[in-house]
Amino acid sequence: MVCQNQNLEDSNAELAQDLRDKVYKMVQRGDSKSQITDYMVERYGDFVLYRPPVKPSTYILWFSPLVLIAVGLFMLIRFIRRRTATADAPLSNEERERLQDILKEKDS
Repeated sequence: MVCQNQNLEDSNAELAQDLRDKVYKMVQRGDSKSQITDYMVERYGDFVLYRPPVKPSTYILWFSPLVLIAVGLFMLIRFIRRRTATADAPLSNEERERLQDILKEKDS
């Protein structure tokens, strides 16, 4: 929507102005809050609600933050394990010889 991350009252978007006018007319007509909400949801979907219901069409809204956190934790744990495994691994014979050569060059 044009007015994402803003409520209907605070948005300056043209769509928000149209929706404010529609809500005003519905209130003047005597429609209840649930009738107005049902109209908005029917017309624009569950995404207009601050707390959309948990159902297949809104799973991405509810569960994507959890998935992103889980992936981030997995990557962090994997990075830490690789780093500690590399740090604790003993030197191979080739690495030991190369290190000795470097140390000899430095002493010279």
